[in-house]
Amino acid sequence: MDYRGFAPGVTAIFPVFVEGALFHLGDGHATQGDGEIVGTGVETAFEMAFTIRVEPGAAPTWPRGITESEIFTAGNARPLDQALQHATSEMMRWLASDYRLDANDASHLLGQVVRYDIGNVFDPAYTVVCRLEKRWLS
Repeated sequence: MDYRGFAPGVTAIFPVFVEGALFHLGDGHATQGDGEIVGTGVETAFEMAFTIRVEPGAAPTWPRGITESEIFTAGNARPLDQALQHATSEMMRWLASDYRLDANDASHLLGQVVRYDIGNVFDPAYTVVCRLEKRWLS
């Protein structure tokens, strides 16, 4: 799930489907364009420090991210429109659970201010990211 938005300072929230999580980091990119259309970003070695913790309660269905100014969700699927649907549905669930927006309010909000990024169209499962600026949630 290569996506340039998973960058330093991001809080990433991942679903866990198996005991032990089987978490993996890899394939560091110095830079990557939208879609990773040639099959790779600029690969590089990297060192990083990170913390993993299990959050009690309902886990997300798809990955989520939090930056200083945005929240985002990522969906993976083929065809591309299904990846977009997964990312959007996860954002709707997040807006309902953490921001107390009902489906009508959340869909109207996203209809006006959502932004989408294409993370990857090279691998068998495409990646679409649904982004929402935090300023719209206050």
